[in-house]
Amino acid sequence: MAHTGWRDAPDLPDFSLLKRLARDQLIYLLEQLPGKKDLFIEADLMSPLDRIANVTTLKQHEVDKLYKVEHKPIVSTSDQLCFLIRPRVQTVKWVCDIVNADKAVGRFRRYKIIFTPQKFYVCETILEEQGVYGDVTTDEWAFYLLPLDDDIISMELPEFFRDNFLEGDQRWVTTAGSALHLLHTLYGPFNKVYGIGRCAKMAYESWRELLEEGEQKSQKPDIGNVFLIDRDVDFVTPLCSQVVYEGLVDDIFRIKCGSVEFGPDVTSSDKSIKVMLNSQDKVFNEIRNEHFSNVFGFLSQKARNLQTAYDKRRGMDIKEMKTFVSEELKGLKQEHRLLSLHIGASESMMKKKTKQDFQELLKTEHSLLEGFEVRECIAFIEEHINRQVSMIESLRLLCLLSITENGLLPKDYRSLKAQFLQSYGIEHLLTFANLRQLGILVEQQPGETLTVMESKVGKLVNDRTAGKLTETFSSLAKKSNFRALSKRLTLVPKSDEEYDLRVPKDMAYIFSGAYVPLSCKLIEQVLERDGWMGLEEVTRMINGHEFAVTAGSNGGEARVKTDAQRIILVMFLGGCTYSEIAALRFLGKEKGLKFIVVTTAITNSGRMLEALLDH
Repeated sequence: MAHTGWRDAPDLPDFSLLKRLARDQLIYLLEQLPGKKDLFIEADLMSPLDRIANVTTLKQHEVDKLYKVEHKPIVSTSDQLCFLIRPRVQTVKWVCDIVNADKAVGRFRRYKIIFTPQKFYVCETILEEQGVYGDVTTDEWAFYLLPLDDDIISMELPEFFRDNFLEGDQRWVTTAGSALHLLHTLYGPFNKVYGIGRCAKMAYESWRELLEEGEQKSQKPDIGNVFLIDRDVDFVTPLCSQVVYEGLVDDIFRIKCGSVEFGPDVTSSDKSIKVMLNSQDKVFNEIRNEHFSNVFGFLSQKARNLQTAYDKRRGMDIKEMKTFVSEELKGLKQEHRLLSLHIGASESMMKKKTKQDFQELLKTEHSLLEGFEVRECIAFIEEHINRQVSMIESLRLLCLLSITENGLLPKDYRSLKAQFLQSYGIEHLLTFANLRQLGILVEQQPGETLTVMESKVGKLVNDRTAGKLTETFSSLAKKSNFRALSKRLTLVPKSDEEYDLRVPKDMAYIFSGAYVPLSCKLIEQVLERDGWMGLEEVTRMINGHEFAVTAGSNGGEARVKTDAQRIILVMFLGGCTYSEIAALRFLGKEKGLKFIVVTTAITNSGRMLEALLDH
């Protein structure tokens, strides 16, 4: 495979402690309701809970039956009901309905609500309004962080993105601050904290408040530096098609809480198989960050190596065979099973992704990123919409066009919007309103096309000349901040050079050499410069709320970087893609660093846009 000759990076901290803490706290909370009880679990908590405490563990602590929260009357006959829920208004009202229904028929039960990751004031208000405040005990399960792999930790809060960036609801910011505080307590003290984005600034301030309230302990740090970044700093990256193996698996099969379900088309049988995707899977670990075009070559080589290992059995005497069976055979069988699954998954993806449509789609994306042949791109998007290929895909291309072109010309916006609504339904008018509010699908407004320089020049000359100037500059109207950022940070490599995906030279390989993710480029630049010095123009274009703070001191750090300082924790507020994780792993190997990615949720273009649908 590629990626050879990189400097050794330090070992990562052991994040299994986060799971143990979460499990112990949950058990403690369940034991606060002694005796047999039925447990109702919110649907989106079931997968994370399974990673923390399985059914056997729950049964050991007197949980009798498990139910999924379904917002309808319950069938439980238990005298004790426990609800493990998110702090959502609708779910709290449903619990109130259960309590009031029991009261109406004179039934007495004990009720306990465990809110996770925290309880909001509005939840207690609803309990009070519904007249059940005294009948229900409430608690908090401070389950902030779920390690999905050695270097990926998720807060499992997909609603963070819509609530914060669209609705302006900042209640989850304190949750992010608390998560940061937990990591600091267990693996800190951090040396430096860098950040960009309004939400990043608030999360940092929330964490500092917790730090000032708490007791300072001196301990040897496991993590040196921290980088906080808002999702709205870079919307382009999650809108691009993923072509690294792990990203493609997520786009097509949907990785949920670190595991994926492969159907009969992959397993070559009549049943589905659930597979954990992490570094323990040796086959997956070697291909996860690879461009998809390299994966088949690796898998076929792996199959040949495996066959050679099996063939060793020939000519063995009984003693050697006994050693082979006890020491090697089990591992080879496990590797064989995983290899056949990943070959099946790759074949399934090849059928879906090597069609001409996908090649045309990638070509269109690359043209938009480079700013070439924009009219042809618009024609492709129109055809995509009119053929009703995929609503989310059409929306993704529209958003990519808008961001890379600094908004659509009014006639293009009106035409594309009308065609979209005719194809996919008038109810998506609200979706367009959401996308406009977020600034990712907008119409250029008259006057917005003038640059600051044009406006100044216009004041110095007569109206007639200014009119001509405006016409001259109208071609620059499409020169967006993305174009300027792309030029300033060299986000789009020169297309006249052949890009070898087998031996990638930079992070652009994750998008076939067409684009370096802005989020990862910012992280690289800030770490190189040890701050934002020299990036003032970039942060102004992003409107960034950037900061760089020395949070603590590691003593005599001057000349030699300690292992901890070479471990960088990157927190994405609003979601992070597997492509970005692959890019950071590449950067880490290049620079002799290790990156730990903490994210509110794993996202991709589909999930991001689904969160903004409104009908």
